[in-house]
Amino acid sequence: MEYFPPALETLIEHFAKLPGIGGKTAQRLAFHVLTLPDADADAFADAIRGARQATALCSVCRNLTDGDLCAICRSDRRDPSVICVVADPRDVAAMERTREFSGRYHVLHGVLSPLRGVGPDDLEIKSLLERVAQGGVTEVIMATNPDTEGEATALYLSRLLRPFDVKITRLAYGIPVGSHLEFADDATLLRALEGRQEM
Repeated sequence: MEYFPPALETLIEHFAKLPGIGGKTAQRLAFHVLTLPDADADAFADAIRGARQATALCSVCRNLTDGDLCAICRSDRRDPSVICVVADPRDVAAMERTREFSGRYHVLHGVLSPLRGVGPDDLEIKSLLERVAQGGVTEVIMATNPDTEGEATALYLSRLLRPFDVKITRLAYGIPVGSHLEFADDATLLRALEGRQEM
């Protein structure tokens, strides 16, 4: 049974399709949009349309950009010999917040997930292999999430990259700052031991 007019139900359904948005939050967002002044509602709709029309994939790293190349690939201050492979454009933003990585990126736009029907052809793997095959790359850093799908993707890519004679590394994972050893799971402790560094 529909409680609201069809147009409002449709708006709620579209908000509910967004990641992390449940039914109640979708309803709250839809009601908020209804209360916006016409100019604000139009600006909101225009911002969605504008972002979709103006955003493209970088021809080199497949990150989001508004031109042919993203700002990172255009920069002559970045080291093109080191590529950090991430699953999602949001991961680029996370890595950049550290202000420590000076190489370039490659965005896969997902991870391998047979249960969700995501295979190698659904990701930006071919373009990564083409980049490495062109030469000049000395290291590829696997920076996918440390979950089952992220680990499987990193392992799959490392096997594909092995013939190119490049150093393949994986981000070290371990104990979060401020936590206690007694609360860490076995896999996290093992990663922390493997990723230990000299002091």
